[in-house]
Amino acid sequence: MQKRKLGNSNLEVSALGLGCMGMSFGLGPPADKKEMISLIRSAVERGVTFFDTAEVYGPFTNEELVGEALAPFRDRVVIATKFGFAPNPDDGGKWTALNSRPEHIKEVAEGSLKRLKTDVIDLFYQHRVDPNVPIEDVAGAVKNLIQQGKVKHFGLSEPGVQTIRRAHRVQPVTAVQSEYSLWWRRPEEEMLPALEELGIGFVPFSPLGKGFLTGKITENTKFDSTDFRNIVPRFTPEARKANQALVDLLTNIAERKKATPAQIALAWLLAQRSWIVPIPGTTKLHRLEENLGALAVKLTPDDLREIDSASSKIKVEGARYPERLEQMTGR
Repeated sequence: MQKRKLGNSNLEVSALGLGCMGMSFGLGPPADKKEMISLIRSAVERGVTFFDTAEVYGPFTNEELVGEALAPFRDRVVIATKFGFAPNPDDGGKWTALNSRPEHIKEVAEGSLKRLKTDVIDLFYQHRVDPNVPIEDVAGAVKNLIQQGKVKHFGLSEPGVQTIRRAHRVQPVTAVQSEYSLWWRRPEEEMLPALEELGIGFVPFSPLGKGFLTGKITENTKFDSTDFRNIVPRFTPEARKANQALVDLLTNIAERKKATPAQIALAWLLAQRSWIVPIPGTTKLHRLEENLGALAVKLTPDDLREIDSASSKIKVEGARYPERLEQMTGR
């Protein structure tokens, strides 16, 4: 398994991680727990050492799943989890409120440690920037947890560049997580140059466009009623039909490279920077193996130019989030 270091930190992980959210939350009903434990352990057997979860996935159940699955391999793997969401009394108790107050961060860490069956969290992300808590206070709270030996590394998810800079001055940020793929390239504008300058690693989630870039989703695909994609503007049938052009581009290159569209999408991401570690999620072993196969796909400079040139002519239709969720990003 190829390894990568997240920025200037000494945190070395497999070049592809595994996003575990969809096993419990967000993309339809939770998958069978025993099967998911088996899948996570299969990933370890294949050399994956980087696993991503969060308190809010479930809530709690995804951390419990990841903790149980990885307990026998704890010294061989890196577990990332997140704090910052909380139940919202104005929204029927759903976990849509933000809370990054220092005392709350400490409580979340204690709960996550128990659920993950570990004595240290390898990478602790703020899940979304809380506009009511100065980022310096957040970074300071995580710094205290690092000094206590309960956390090893500090991360931020979907922050703005100025927030990253302010946080980094208080406690060095090891990794930033945001959506990034061929159909969401905004991180290239400000984020990637800033991370390069500061020596911070980048962890793209949804590197396969929430499944769309695999070519397995068409305008006629029906999602389960509990699937988050039902409320995503980019996943309306009309948007899917328009966005098929991007999948067609990946498919053409995949045929030439004897690969799959998903493998080309991941290989493209891996080629962007040496400190980028995508975390595709799946609930299926054959998809895990397909994704890991992307590490063997070599895109030449000519291939990359061709992908850039062709994709720049394709206008992706639909916002990537409903407006309320988009407002929580880039702060």
